Amino acid sequence: MRQESSWEPSIFVILRFLGRNLPIVTFLILSLAGMLFTYWFFSPPTDSTAQAIALNSNIAFSAPIYKSIPDRPVAQRISQSPGPLRIGIISGHLGSDSGAVCNDGLTEAEINLDIANQVADQLKAQGVPVDILEEFDDRLPNYSGTAVISIHADSCIQLNTELSGYKISGSSFTNSDQLFSCVEQSYQSTTQLQFHYNTITEHMTDYHAFRKIPRGVPAIIIEVGFMDQDRILLTTNSNIPATGISNGILCYINEGISS
Repeated sequence: MRQESSWEPSIFVILRFLGRNLPIVTFLILSLAGMLFTYWFFSPPTDSTAQAIALNSNIAFSAPIYKSIPDRPVAQRISQSPGPLRIGIISGHLGSDSGAVCNDGLTEAEINLDIANQVADQLKAQGVPVDILEEFDDRLPNYSGTAVISIHADSCIQLNTELSGYKISGSSFTNSDQLFSCVEQSYQSTTQLQFHYNTITEHMTDYHAFRKIPRGVPAIIIEVGFMDQDRILLTTNSNIPATGISNGILCYINEGISS
C-alpha cells in the first residue's frame, strides 16, 4: 500500500481553508462588493456623464446631482455695534439746590429744568429715548447711555462788562470731542451767542458727573448763557437754546456714533 505524501499543493490548502470558513469569506466578499457599489453610486458624475445627463433630461435619478459651487469668501468680522440708544440730560442743580439766584428770585435751577425738559421733548419727538437726571442722581454711576449732557446757566451778577455767551466743556475721562463739536456748532448757530471760553472754570472741566458715569460714555456740560444779559433768551425764548442743544445731540447721534 502506497503511503500518502505529507506535502499537498497550496491550492488544496487554500480550498480547504475557504471551505471551513465559508460564512466569513462570503461576508467579506459581499461587504467589499457593497462598498464598491456605494462608492460608484454616490460619486459625482464625470464630464462625459454630465453631458449625457444634459442630453437626456427625462431620466430619473435617485441619487443627488452634484454641481460645482465656488468657495464662499471669509467675511471679516465687523466691530461690535454700540448699545441701545439712550441720552441722559442732567438738569443742573435739580434735587440739590437752586444754583445761581437773581435779585428778583429767578433761579438757575428753574431755567435749567425748563430747557432740559424741552430738549427731552424734542429728542423724544425724533424717537430718541431720554432720561432727565438730577444733579447727583443715583443712576449716574451705572448710567451706560449713549451720551450725557448737563445743562446749566451762568451767574446773574452784573459786572462792569456785559457778560453774554455760552460755554461748553467735555469729559476728560472719555473721548467726547465729537459730542462737544456737534453741540457747540449747533448751539452757536441756533442762538447766535458767542463762545465765552474766558470764564470756563474748574467746576466745568472737572465736573463731578464726568468722574461718576461709566468710562466710555461721552459727556459734556453746557452753560447756556448768563442769567442777566441773556435772560430773555433763557426764559421767554427758552425754546431757542433747547433747540440748539437737541439739534447738536441729533448731530452726534447721526454722525458721531456711526463714524
